[in-house]
Amino acid sequence: MTDSLATWLYAVTAAPEGGAPPQGLTGVADEPVRLVEKAGLAAVVGSVPLEEFDEDALRGHLEDLEWLERTARAHHRVINGVARQGQVIPLRFATLYHDDDRVRAMLQERREDFAATLRRVAGRTEWGVKAYVDPRSFLPDPDEPAGGEDSPGTAYLLRRRAQRQDQETAHLRATERAEEIHASLAALAVATAAHPPQDTALAAYEGWMVLNNSYLVPDGLTEEFTALVTALGERYLAFTLEVSGPWPPYSFTAPPKREGQEGQEGQEGEARPKEAPS
Repeated sequence: MTDSLATWLYAVTAAPEGGAPPQGLTGVADEPVRLVEKAGLAAVVGSVPLEEFDEDALRGHLEDLEWLERTARAHHRVINGVARQGQVIPLRFATLYHDDDRVRAMLQERREDFAATLRRVAGRTEWGVKAYVDPRSFLPDPDEPAGGEDSPGTAYLLRRRAQRQDQETAHLRATERAEEIHASLAALAVATAAHPPQDTALAAYEGWMVLNNSYLVPDGLTEEFTALVTALGERYLAFTLEVSGPWPPYSFTAPPKREGQEGQEGQEGEARPKEAPS
């Protein structure tokens, strides 16, 4: 490395026999992707220009949604490409190291964590399932008309309170059914992860997103899992179910946070473009 370049990390995987780097993959700066190996592990990295990817530059870029989406896609494309060759641990978007030696030191230090994670996700793939509902489908039956003896102000407040209660009841009913769907899907998974509902405007949906979960599914159960999603959609007609995958195991590889693990260098975790499970 030079003073004008930094090392961008995409993923960690087991060191391949012969040390062959990924073929034909380019990264967030259109740079060729390569491997940095240590302790039986390989970090999938690229060299990126500091003038575009140092902390100050990144802070500005992260406000640019078009740049962010384009770069996140490139980051994810590399992870997906490596995942087609073997199990990977996706690393957080914008994980940067000063040079390859720092990466080797990180692999040595975190060898046990990474090896345990690779064993945990081996032969398993992440699938995302979202569930949407129209709140009106879960509203209580309309109450009988009020007696008409209340003042207009009191009647208004009573109607508002009743509307709030109806919304709360509808949401409770929808989430209870969503929990039933989740329980059925979880029975085929070895691990699950719940994510908060996506922003309505950004994700472009109407109604409520009452399920936004990821499932780590054994590869041998893939067809059974996707068929179950279809069957649940037919059983719970008020729900729109959306399944996505297979994904690299974004939701199931983040190591426990360590004391003092702050800052830009050396953070691992998930990185996902807009269409990935989140």
